[in-house]
Parts: sequence; C-alpha cells; structure tokens
Amino acid sequence: MFISNDIIYVGVNDHEIDLFEGQYDVPAGMAYNSYVIMDGKVAVMDSVDRNFGSEWIANIKAATDGRAPDYLVVQHMEPDHSASIAVFAEAFPEAKIVGNNMTFTMMKRYFGTDFAERKVVVKEGDTLNLGKHELKFVTAPMVHWPEVMMTYDMCDKVFFSADAFGKFGALDIEEDWACEARRYYFGIVGKFGQQVQALLKKAAAIDISVICPLHGPVLNENLAYYLDLYNTWSSYGVESEGVLIAYTSVYGNTKQAAELLREKLESKGCPKVAITDLARDDMAEAVEDAFRYGKIVLATTTYNGDIFPFMREFIGELVERNYQNRTVGLIENGTWAPMAAKVIKAKFDGCKDIVFADNVVTINAALDDTARGQIDALAEELIG
Repeated sequence: MFISNDIIYVGVNDHEIDLFEGQYDVPAGMAYNSYVIMDGKVAVMDSVDRNFGSEWIANIKAATDGRAPDYLVVQHMEPDHSASIAVFAEAFPEAKIVGNNMTFTMMKRYFGTDFAERKVVVKEGDTLNLGKHELKFVTAPMVHWPEVMMTYDMCDKVFFSADAFGKFGALDIEEDWACEARRYYFGIVGKFGQQVQALLKKAAAIDISVICPLHGPVLNENLAYYLDLYNTWSSYGVESEGVLIAYTSVYGNTKQAAELLREKLESKGCPKVAITDLARDDMAEAVEDAFRYGKIVLATTTYNGDIFPFMREFIGELVERNYQNRTVGLIENGTWAPMAAKVIKAKFDGCKDIVFADNVVTINAALDDTARGQIDALAEELIG
C-alpha cells in the first residue's frame, strides 16, 4: 500500500491475538504499522510485534526492491512496536538506528544492547535528511510512554504519530473508526490528556496532509474530524449528549432499577441512554462510554461495607484516567444498611468538576413505590 509516491506501508495484521496488552478484547485483531520512505536514503519507520518479525522483514525487502534500508526510526519502545528491532539489525547490518536518549536506554533494557556503534540520537526539532524527504522529530512524552517521539516528513506532509490516532482492529477488516479508536484512546492514552493537549498544540503548527499511526488505518481525509475528536477526548469534554447507566446486581433488583431508569429517561426524551452490566459486559467499552457522555448513573449494592467489586473496579478505571467534568447520579441498594452512595462519592474525591445529582435512589432490597418515585425524580433531574 502506497501512502505517497515514496512512502510504502510494510506493517502486519495480527489475528492470533485475543487480548491486547493482556486486557483489551480485540475480536477484529490488531495492526502493527510500519512504513518505508524511499529516497536517496531509505528509512523504515518503527518495528512490529516479535511474532511477525520475519513477515515484516519480507515486507521491507519487497517494498525496497532489494535496497537495504539506511535507517530504522524508533518512535516508541513498547514491544508491539519494538520487539523486532534486533531482527532488523541482523537483517540489515549497515543500517543506523534513530531514537532519542530514552529510546536507547529502554532498548538496552530489552535487548541487552543499545547498538552503540549504529545509533543516531535525536531530540525535539532535530532533522534527518533522506534526500528530498527531510524528517523532523517531535517529542511527545507520556503519549503514552516517556520516550515517545513522532516524525514529520516535510516533503509529503506526512505525520508519523506513534500510538496517537490509533485504534483497535486489523487493517483487513472494515469497521467504524471512532468506536474502536475511542475505546483504544480511553483505555490506553486517556490518563494523559494534558500531554495529548500539548501534542495537539505542536500538531497545529504543522501542515499535515496524512497521519500515519502505529495502529489502525492511515488517515488522509477529513483530518479535522480526527483532530477535533482527539481535542474533545484529551480535554475531557463531552462528545455526545446522553446518559450511561452502569450497574452491578446480585439478585436482579438493582438491574431492575437501572432498567426502569433507562425507560424513564427514554420516555422523557433523553437523546441517548447506554446501559452496561459491569459484571458481564466489556469493561473497556463501559469506560469508553463514561467519557463519551456527559452524565453517568452508577447503580450498585452495598457489599462487605463497600461496593460490589465490579463497580469498585470500574470507578477505579475512571479515577485513574482523570475522570472529570461530568454529572454523576447514584442508585444504591442495601437490605439493612445501604451505604453505596456514600462510598462512591468518597471514591471521586480527587476528581475535578464532578457534580452529583441531588436525587439519590435508595433501594432497601427490592424496588418499592418510594424507590420508583426517586427514580422518576432522578430522571427528571438528569434531563433538566
């Protein structure tokens, strides 16, 4: 696949993987992207997962028609992008390896060597001339590792964006970009909104025609759409008007309350109501929706003087990712001493701009008329 006349895709698709990073369900697989820039000098942009090193080397040789690469540019040392560096070094013994100081520190930890005799150390604003293509390096620390850098090809106006603008899913499967990009962003990058905002400011000063991420498709149309979404996500803004109801239920009573609230919200004209069973549904999708919508309702039981474990885990995922700028409604259930609402509020103590709904629903074991009235009042408040 040609990105431009001189830039060729040499990445691989992984349909063997079940969990990305050991936790994210990826039914459509993953793509590990790599690119070759053909010029007076030949540069390869990033490596691939260790299970695909031989396929990647074959892709490089086919793309270069037998020319040996002069450089391997390493933008990110996470193993899904760096594990085949040693394979590359052996296959192309004359090639230089380009990275920043921290890149090579990590490289030595992974491979026992930093390829000292072959390394080219770069920093923010440095350039690498390949001929007509000149690469300019842009550091992006903590998007989402400290060594991350990105590369701008000033000739073709291509921005190699490391893990930014990536998504779950292999490239040989057609699917909506935003859904899996959102789940990817909030799962993997979401904690680092401030750092992504800093990157977006750098990107705004660059004339970009194409974005080449390390996961997911090459973006070459309507770039404002992707940039705007990243700005919303990284500033913790509200992408879509609606309410997420996230619940846990032991014997079905709390589930019944959550479903009743959904019915009430929909009947009152709420534009979108999403509902998720935290014990059974994909936790990463629940996290994605919590950041997508401006309002969330947490419905759970009191459990061992705390809250049900899946709810505790879910709130931990949100807090870890700097959850903020949201309205939170609460439904608590407890047969003899309901205290889930109090526990949940305490767990959000460190979060900015969290507003709790005035109407709290308290269920004493099973729904009754009092609890139903509280649900109706909560729905009215969330719609208002």
